[in-house]
Amino acid sequence: MAATTRLERVMPIGALAERTGVKVETIRYYEQVGLLPPPERSEGNQRRYSRRHAERLAFIKHARDLGFAVDAIRALLRLSDTPGIACDEAHAISVAHLDEVRDKIARLRSLEKELERIATTCSGGVAACDCAIIEALADHGSATMPITEVFRPI
Repeated sequence: MAATTRLERVMPIGALAERTGVKVETIRYYEQVGLLPPPERSEGNQRRYSRRHAERLAFIKHARDLGFAVDAIRALLRLSDTPGIACDEAHAISVAHLDEVRDKIARLRSLEKELERIATTCSGGVAACDCAIIEALADHGSATMPITEVFRPI
């Protein structure tokens, strides 16, 4: 029975990847940047991850799925590892991220309007050299927002 318990407590990187849906390379990256603590090693020097690693990796994955940056996740993990600390900083991090997301949504809506404007200028069937879409794309001055502004990192 002790062997079963031991097997449940540790797993190789492939099993951790399968269990969490995070690629092996990404797990190694999270270790490299300090989000995931280094695991124990077997006698053969293979990584052996615990349930705690899996839980922490699930936290990281969820935070990444929500678009949090690595530095924000690092701060949130630090807060979660510190007992008795108020959640004011976690709240501030989440509100700042929400503001960034809302800003990006606004930029994407502006991009949508510009693309819609361009798309409606063409009725199709004319020679490409006379196409209103190609003319609109060539006229950089009429764009409502530069594409680099729409896709700047959040």
